[in-house]
Amino acid sequence: MSPRTRAHVLVGLAAAVSAGLVVGVTVLQADNGESAEPPPPEVERAPPPLELGLLVRDDSEAEALRDAESLFDEGQREEARARFQELLAENPDSVEAAVGAAIASWPDGTVERLEELAAQSPESGVVRLHLGLALLASGDEEGAVREWREAERRDPDSPAALRADDVLHPQFAPGRPPFVAPLEAPPGLDDLSPAEQVEELGRRARAGGVDEKLVYGIALQRVGRPVSAREAFQDAVAADPDSLPAKVADALGRFDKDDPSQTFSRLGPLADSDKDGVVRYHLGLALSWIGQVEEAVRQLRLARNADPDGFYGREANRLLERLLEVES
Repeated sequence: MSPRTRAHVLVGLAAAVSAGLVVGVTVLQADNGESAEPPPPEVERAPPPLELGLLVRDDSEAEALRDAESLFDEGQREEARARFQELLAENPDSVEAAVGAAIASWPDGTVERLEELAAQSPESGVVRLHLGLALLASGDEEGAVREWREAERRDPDSPAALRADDVLHPQFAPGRPPFVAPLEAPPGLDDLSPAEQVEELGRRARAGGVDEKLVYGIALQRVGRPVSAREAFQDAVAADPDSLPAKVADALGRFDKDDPSQTFSRLGPLADSDKDGVVRYHLGLALSWIGQVEEAVRQLRLARNADPDGFYGREANRLLERLLEVES
């Protein structure tokens, strides 16, 4: 499922992650599935991927940008470049259109234009992400890493920062392990746009209790806002310090690929309180994310055995089947 498709699946709160997890995925890939590591000089270099991260915007420009991005994804680079240029002419301040035009023009002036954009918009994660991808495709791995670190530092609450985190840690599964809970989406969201859904969930979270705050945090995770999600989960703990799900969510919200112990040091001590598998399931999920499959399988079996017919028992079994399939 592409990032643009995921934009329309904001609050499906069951554990769809079980079907989609691939352990140890190398995410430095071009769209055709070939490695995006710098090729030998004599080989024509493929363009870097394009990921504008327009997950919740629903204005007309965002729709046009998504259409142009789809053209690029389909290999119609010249058509994509022309469309991005049109959008840039309509709105010279559109950072996404400028990034799209630069990437679609590869390799002609791509790095230079993105460097100009980084100077003009130094806090833009989407610019830093794509400058890093372009530098990598040009053979400058050190420069690429520098820009991805800047994307994380300057724009941490963004899909661009998450993608930068992925390419910095190709040994881990992409994204971050989500908090999964048997919570229902509140009524009245179907007729709202993605941005309005997130806004409404935030309003409900501010006025509501622990469940509303957890639902909001889950939605924020799904639209690529990890910092805001972490804060929502912390608010859930503050609303009910005795809530085991809130404590688990808080631990998942702190997941950091540079230092995964921030999550595991919190989940481990909670395991003795686990009655329905919520802790063991998330331990297994997080362990699978960093490639520790053997221990992940052990924890998931414990989660399944704790309550085989319960939500986490069923979800643990689904994830176990997926992990064992990948390993076989």
